[in-house]
Amino acid sequence: MPIPDYQTLMLPVLRRAASGPIKMSDCLDGIAQEFDLTADEISEMLPSGRQAIFYNRCQWAKTYMSKAGLLESAGRGYFQITEAGQQLLLENPQKISKATLERYPQFVQWKEISAANKGQTERISPAPIESDKATPEERIESDHAALMAELRSEVLDRILDSTPAFFEQLIIDLLLAMGYGGGRAEMGRAIGRSGDGGIDGIIKEDALGLDIIYIQAKRYSPGNSVGRPEVQSFAGSLDGVGANKGLFVTTSSFSSGAREYSERIAKRIILIDGDELARLLIRHDVGVRTRNTFEVKKLDEDYFSE
Repeated sequence: MPIPDYQTLMLPVLRRAASGPIKMSDCLDGIAQEFDLTADEISEMLPSGRQAIFYNRCQWAKTYMSKAGLLESAGRGYFQITEAGQQLLLENPQKISKATLERYPQFVQWKEISAANKGQTERISPAPIESDKATPEERIESDHAALMAELRSEVLDRILDSTPAFFEQLIIDLLLAMGYGGGRAEMGRAIGRSGDGGIDGIIKEDALGLDIIYIQAKRYSPGNSVGRPEVQSFAGSLDGVGANKGLFVTTSSFSSGAREYSERIAKRIILIDGDELARLLIRHDVGVRTRNTFEVKKLDEDYFSE
């Protein structure tokens, strides 16, 4: 039979997550048997030749249900069902579709965010354009935005699953990749002191260490924003080391009071929230790698002009 579309695969994926944390690779055999897929159908590749169509559709089924809050990360490639997902299974649905997911506000929000909001501090971006009225270029850009949104979400989930020490070193690696400290590893160091307002790392901007950027890193879950008191405490820590430059990084967000405070004080404290952190990591290839590269060419009018 034809390879099922991702909506048809949603219910089988959700059912397999109901028994506990599971990896997508552990779901494939059972789902393939459920749909009587042949070995050739299971191994049929996308046009890029980099990933099987069946695996790709199962992954997107998982992604859409995660955006609706039916599935959640369980760490290191594992995912599991949520209470909302359990409740949906109790309804004994015959199929889960996008229409089903639209019952959940977080899915509707994810779907309706426009491409114009990409620069805002959101962890979500628009879903791929599905209208036949869209041009090929519009579909490419929309699909790319959706892929990048999912990658940002995956990056932040993995950071939240990591240790505080790993997160602190990640920030150092990012700053070095951005060119701070001349990109030399010895110019950055994770400190890992405990306690609110502590210094978690430093980057020396010059060889002698005459100009140093001090770093505070907070791993907060989404919805648990960093407030003014935490930023104010960090500013006090800068006073303790006689510094004027600081970088406060979190996996969540900053309250309006925290941002107003950082802009008003004499010290230069830059705030980087989770969305901006994920974008910077992707832009500077820290913790990610290029899987596919597609070239889109156009006619050279100058060449054909006589």
